[in-house]
Amino acid sequence: MADEVGLSPSSCLRRMQRLRKSGVIDRIVAILNSAKSGRGIKALVTVELKLHGEQHMRRFLDIAAKEEAVSQAYAVTGETDVVLMLRLRDMEEFDVLCDRLFRDQTNVARFFTMIVIRTAKEETAIRL
Repeated sequence: MADEVGLSPSSCLRRMQRLRKSGVIDRIVAILNSAKSGRGIKALVTVELKLHGEQHMRRFLDIAAKEEAVSQAYAVTGETDVVLMLRLRDMEEFDVLCDRLFRDQTNVARFFTMIVIRTAKEETAIRL
């Protein structure tokens, strides 16, 4: 990393530590190849809730966050309430997840699923 930004390794480490301490760097993670990690199916799911308000939204998001296949969960504005990014092993896992997370939840009015067939861009970096 030091070579890429033109710093010595020690300067790079000090800068990383400062950014981490100041909260600019939230966490350091490894980005896995989803296909090679066994979770090669990506799906976006929009969820509309029957009941609104912070308590109902928080309850659903807490349930969704506990699911291993849910990699991202967002409360959003617009015609839907929640957007989820799923990383799935297979369609059987998806079906079981749909029962548990959507069909069995009394506050879910409807959900729409979009299976990703091609990824044009998937970036996690934020430039400073």
